[in-house]
Amino acid sequence: MSAGPAPALAAVERVIASFGSACVAFSGGVDSSVVLAIAARALGAEQVTAFTAASETYREEELERARTVAAELGVRHVVRRTGELDDECFAANPPRRCYHCKAHLLDGLAAAAAEDRRAVLVDGANRDDLGDFRPGMQAADERGVRHPLVEAGLGKQQVRALAAALGLPTADLPAQACLASRIPYGERITVAKLRQVAAAEDALGQLGFGPCRVRHHGAIARVELPLEQLTCAVGEARAVIVERLRDLGWTYVTLDLGGLRSGSMNEVLTARVAGRPRGDEAAARGRRRAQHRRQPGM
Repeated sequence: MSAGPAPALAAVERVIASFGSACVAFSGGVDSSVVLAIAARALGAEQVTAFTAASETYREEELERARTVAAELGVRHVVRRTGELDDECFAANPPRRCYHCKAHLLDGLAAAAAEDRRAVLVDGANRDDLGDFRPGMQAADERGVRHPLVEAGLGKQQVRALAAALGLPTADLPAQACLASRIPYGERITVAKLRQVAAAEDALGQLGFGPCRVRHHGAIARVELPLEQLTCAVGEARAVIVERLRDLGWTYVTLDLGGLRSGSMNEVLTARVAGRPRGDEAAARGRRRAQHRRQPGM
């Protein structure tokens, strides 16, 4: 694709213009904001519906942002509560958790599209999303959801440039992810854990850190920060970070030296595929080796 936002805009417009009408899965983030804005341009705002799922797995401010952007674009905005936490396939937090979460969201999207007689279901997935473990994409494909940014060949950087060119307030918005992504696979997802994580990340934001992730490992909070913020976190801010997160219920507060990264909970899946032991398995092997070395005659 040619450099600059104009060719990218034209490419996405060509994809969306063929739809006739569309119902957009709209989180209020940069990707879905770009898709919604271009859909309103290419089809006319009266032929577009924005659908946002309200859930404990997302922050309230994300919903308010979605309302604001949809209103500015003049697009009808439908908000419905989804019940993924009532679905044991989601709440039990298996590796394919996102499939079940996306299924709930997209079933709501399909219902909204039917009510408004929208021809095509659309989301904001971009080309970079194809490189990670994302079972939610399967749920979307099973329901015939179109991905205009993927079809136009746009990655995240191009999407941000396009958002800026369109004057969208979300252009510089940090990547947002479902709060359930902070909980290790196999650990049950509860409203209490989700609220604890949100409160911790808010506390770090108030201290000037961000974007950040606080991963919930039971009694342990594993904090991911941009690499350039690690020095401050282990220096002058260390004591207050520990105090704030202990006040929220964690016993131990750790700083991940790998820094902030998307999908870090998927690293354990990658390790299994590669045949590398997980941290707990590696520790157990280490203990067995040490015990073996201490045996008499060895």
